[in-house]
Amino acid sequence: MKPVSILMYHSIDICPKNLGNRGIYVSPQNFSRQMGLLARLGFQGLSMTRAMPYLTGKKTGRVAVITLDDGYEDNIFHALPVLKRYHFSATCYLVSHYMGRHNKWDEHIAHSARKPLMNWRQASEWLSNGMEVGAHSRTHPRLTNCSDVELKNEIAGCRKELEDGLGTAIPQFCYPYGDWDQRVADAVEQAGFHAAAAYKHGRVKADSHLFALPRLNMKGSKGWRRFIFNCLASL
Repeated sequence: MKPVSILMYHSIDICPKNLGNRGIYVSPQNFSRQMGLLARLGFQGLSMTRAMPYLTGKKTGRVAVITLDDGYEDNIFHALPVLKRYHFSATCYLVSHYMGRHNKWDEHIAHSARKPLMNWRQASEWLSNGMEVGAHSRTHPRLTNCSDVELKNEIAGCRKELEDGLGTAIPQFCYPYGDWDQRVADAVEQAGFHAAAAYKHGRVKADSHLFALPRLNMKGSKGWRRFIFNCLASL
């Protein structure tokens, strides 16, 4: 199969100065330029589920998978209109216990920004506009540090909360911090997910692990140059 790029975003917003977690930001202007470049190069931007035939080698084509981790509220304000403009779809991975709250898992980082997360109404708006919601655990822990009972609560529990709250199936999972091992991957598969996105840098190839799919991190101020390189390498 031809390698497929899964692009990883977090916050689509202007990054304040002197932040400890500034790597999660891509500016709205850069995100718009990046999606526009994909369109001009003939790429179709897809959510994880819509991309599954390409990720498993059943179909080929010029596609890029668009994912956004954590479910920041700015994804609704800044990412959604751009995605709709180019008729793209994307998967936003939500932390179910913190819906409508903030990124509590970043509080240990010095000078980190307290960022609002999507609430249930906004997540429904995301879905109603043709996008996908995925699971990103209940509380965003390092899953390899969890006991078996905690793993079930974080993984299967997240899926149940999202499905009950949004009234739709949640087939996709993403590891918080990209932290996984075989025990964690097995728990994700046993919970009924179809695939899981990891943090490992690279493109999806024929031998990629379906429950540890590599992605390309579009973080920070170098995101634009990195994006151009990744697009050209995918042609």
